[in-house]
Amino acid sequence: MLWHDSSKTIAEGKYVRLIIGISGASGVIYGIRLLEVLAGLQEVETHLVLTSAARLNIGIETTLTVADVEASADVVHNVKNLAAPIASGSYRISGMIVAPCSMKTLSAIVNSYSENLLTRAAEVTLKEGRPLALMPRESPLHAGHTRLLREASLMGIHLAPPMPAFYNSPKSIDDIINHSVGRVLDLFGIDAGIVRRWPGRPKSG
Repeated sequence: MLWHDSSKTIAEGKYVRLIIGISGASGVIYGIRLLEVLAGLQEVETHLVLTSAARLNIGIETTLTVADVEASADVVHNVKNLAAPIASGSYRISGMIVAPCSMKTLSAIVNSYSENLLTRAAEVTLKEGRPLALMPRESPLHAGHTRLLREASLMGIHLAPPMPAFYNSPKSIDDIINHSVGRVLDLFGIDAGIVRRWPGRPKSG
């Protein structure tokens, strides 16, 4: 279910066009689950960018192939193709999510170092005033990491590290993944029906 204003239709009956970037941090399942969830929503068009390290991690961390992951996206872009449509601000998108976001990718985005299509698309998203959400994955953090996160926040970037919630009584790893993914989609006005929301504390007595 979307709660976007239908007047914001982007193209061909789609209400939302999202770029999904998957970088080389551990936790590629977050980007994969985003694609899987969004594939079930006809109103959303996804554009996928995978870094070379993300491609490697798909094989390390999941039983999927890169082709399996790419099949969940509407459009797949080569990370080296800086002439892709999403590299230009004139190409209309609703926003971008990087899941997971490595510290290298975070650094490139914060410092406007557009060495590949993922970081270029993020820079375009920012300069056009469109929402950008990052799911940073690293632990523990050193001072350089926290400085980058602070700078990202000051730039208006949504920081949504995949920290598990427990008020929703997760029963499986999938429950934990889905909650983090669903909460990121909340930032874009998309309710995929995968978040068990806090109903409030029951009244005593």
